[in-house]
Amino acid sequence: MPAAGLPSPVRPLVVRFGALGDMVLLTGLLGLLHRRYGAPCDVLTSGAWGAPLYAGHPDVGSVIALNSRKRPYWSDPAQWRAVAALHARPRGPVYVADEFALDKLAALLDRAGIAAADTIWLHRRDDVRAEHWLDRWAQFARTAPAAWADACPAAEPTSAGALLPRLVVDPAAHAALPAWLAGRGLAGRPLLLVHAGNKRTLRRGRLGRLGDAKHWPDARWIGLLRALATAHPDAALLLTGTPPEQALLAALVRGAALPPQRLQALGDDLPLPRLLALCEVAAGMVSIDTGPAHAAAALGCPLLVLYGAAAPGAWRPRGPGAIVTLGGPPQRSRVDQIGLDEVLQAWAGLPLRAAPDGARA
Repeated sequence: MPAAGLPSPVRPLVVRFGALGDMVLLTGLLGLLHRRYGAPCDVLTSGAWGAPLYAGHPDVGSVIALNSRKRPYWSDPAQWRAVAALHARPRGPVYVADEFALDKLAALLDRAGIAAADTIWLHRRDDVRAEHWLDRWAQFARTAPAAWADACPAAEPTSAGALLPRLVVDPAAHAALPAWLAGRGLAGRPLLLVHAGNKRTLRRGRLGRLGDAKHWPDARWIGLLRALATAHPDAALLLTGTPPEQALLAALVRGAALPPQRLQALGDDLPLPRLLALCEVAAGMVSIDTGPAHAAAALGCPLLVLYGAAAPGAWRPRGPGAIVTLGGPPQRSRVDQIGLDEVLQAWAGLPLRAAPDGARA
């Protein structure tokens, strides 16, 4: 329980400016802090995915979003709104789970009247290849700001194994999924998800792929799609992505030359709640090392992940389903060093998930 004179329960504030996968992994920390302090965490973050990712999450209270923490304060209304929201919060422990632009962040918290004694900062490490982020979060959750050092005992992971992330699917997105699938002619089919794109490739166009460690050649994606269609004749293959990725996904569909009932590109019709609903019911997924892979793993979707320069030891998705990884240091530094046959062999050994009751329209 909190120390004498301090409110109970208290709402921790967790600060993390991460991509989608980072914010999925952060749920491990949010759950431990919720159990420790007795109330869901508020989250200060950036990007458009925070609110829909955490909507209805039992370990999250409110999401306070910035467009950028690096812009000058005087020119950024989003920072003004964030400071006002932070001022309005009751006092509580603040966990800064970030390692970059810390001077700017410290100034923002100071503007919001958050005391240094209420704040603890993640210790920056130059080499985290061997330590998984969820293990770092478990360690961080055992610490506390100076003012809260004796307030509450630290919570430990409830599972016998490693700490796992936790996501929930918006009930409205879950309920709407069968009708959406039926509208696309996919009712009653097992679903296999394939995530081929990533933001680095798209940021620099076609030439950017040459220097992108996560790029797998289109011919191999097309070969994979055809092989999956042959191995799973009843399944629908769904290429997941974002609107900027739709042109890439459509090109893969044309190259695979499969009918729409067997293969579709969803980049222009896949808001995050729908993606999560698909991950909740899909039989399996093949993905580049990227955020949707972490979301799928957290929701129990069997997963095969292709790594380039990132270290699987630090970034490997975790979840209750089967997860297989290929590539990554020290043996490999680029996804294009992984052959199609290797991927097909790994996929053949992945135990797929049966469709949950009610998942098929």
